Amino acid sequence: MDDYNAEAFVNRDDPIPTVVLDGSTPPRPRTPSTSAEHSDSETPIRRKGLRGRLSAFKEKAKIQDQLVEKLLAQVVPLDDAQIPQDEPSQKGGSPGVERPNFNLTTMSNNFRRFNARIGVVFVFQARVIRVLSWKRPTHTLSFLAIYTFICLDPYLLPVLPLTILLIGILVPNFVARHPAAEFSLSSEQAIGYSPHGPPLAPAITVKPVKELSRDFFRNMRDLQNSMEDFSQLHDGIIRLMVPRTNFSDEALSSALFVVLFVACLVMCIASNVLPWRLIFLALGWVVTCMGHPAIQRQLQTAHEKHIHPQEEKARGWVENWVEKDVILDSAPEVREVEIFELQRLSNAGEWEPWIFSASPYDPLSAQRIAGDRPVGTRFFEDVLPPKGWEWSEKKWALDLWSREWVEERIITGVEVETEGERWVYDIYDEQATEKVGVVEPPTTPSSKGKEKAKAPPLKPSWEEGEDGDGRRGEWRRRRWVRLVKRKNIPEAAV
Repeated sequence: MDDYNAEAFVNRDDPIPTVVLDGSTPPRPRTPSTSAEHSDSETPIRRKGLRGRLSAFKEKAKIQDQLVEKLLAQVVPLDDAQIPQDEPSQKGGSPGVERPNFNLTTMSNNFRRFNARIGVVFVFQARVIRVLSWKRPTHTLSFLAIYTFICLDPYLLPVLPLTILLIGILVPNFVARHPAAEFSLSSEQAIGYSPHGPPLAPAITVKPVKELSRDFFRNMRDLQNSMEDFSQLHDGIIRLMVPRTNFSDEALSSALFVVLFVACLVMCIASNVLPWRLIFLALGWVVTCMGHPAIQRQLQTAHEKHIHPQEEKARGWVENWVEKDVILDSAPEVREVEIFELQRLSNAGEWEPWIFSASPYDPLSAQRIAGDRPVGTRFFEDVLPPKGWEWSEKKWALDLWSREWVEERIITGVEVETEGERWVYDIYDEQATEKVGVVEPPTTPSSKGKEKAKAPPLKPSWEEGEDGDGRRGEWRRRRWVRLVKRKNIPEAAV
């Protein structure tokens, strides 16, 4: 007794073939045993009544759980400590973001539910393969005719899903609801199909297949083959693309970059004049015709006789072009880095070494305005090169052009020392030393004019040489420079 269910839409086509890209033959999938293919009606349990049905249901569920859990236990670690768990979402987060953490029981249930409903995908996949492989030439030619109409007139594309809905779903469902009248071959007059009258058959519904049935194991068979197809396709793309695009061979990847860049420029200019309708039409016909068995035999013969002998020659030409025309910078990039030595004036009037900082800590810097202390290290030896770089020189060199880096940063309120140790001092701020609470007498309008006339001229934003009165600000700094070069990371360390 076959466990055919008219209400279930399942995979009843031929097994979907497994794609092989590297030439190796994959292990042949094992077909379910006869005992495993028995339907529910073929189980040896013959108990009757409510208690017998409950016992049979429990035993069936137990067998299903054991089967799927043994399958998942081969690929999933059973230790919960090895399974990453998602952190609970914070309060007020976006709705619908929370997902259940991994659980073997939930995984088993979801796999059974998924496998019972995946048959429609395999049916569609099998029909596409059947059309492209010319199993029925009339179907393939009909597909090419529809494809030709759509390519020549793309405005018909929105009509295609509507037509599929009408002819492929609604019409068959109506015919199943209103079947033709039965008649014997001995009838003198055949009764034609008539859609009139009340429905004569129940409506077709889509239901998942029964678990542990033949259709359930057919879906498992095609699911395992589809996983192998994806693995083969994934590995083939990785072998083809990654070595040529990850710059492990910089000359080859650079040549590919140049070719793609030129292709982008050409397409930006010429894409609006290309006959895209004819191009897609020709590609569709070529791809579909290549699936014909006779053409496949001709292509295989042509590849063995003509294309394969020329592959080495073409590969050698490309390698010679890459080696001669693609020039790479062999020397690593070199840049100059800087560090500022900061010193602070003590209460005794002596300059104390303070810190080596990445910023000059000038009077108008953000750190000074915010009242923060400079950030850095106390010793020269603790200054490290940037990440991914290494020192190109053994020692730091003092920047003798202190005036230039002050002007480049537009630093104000400092005094530049152009000789000697090239310190850049803060200008002494007289307002900071005024006593708090001293109130100046009010001035009359006439006295304001005199004071304005006697006001000293404004000092420049920076000065050169020594300060005349010997008073300077709290901080001074000077700039040290050193060359760094990029690290050459070996291939094995990547």
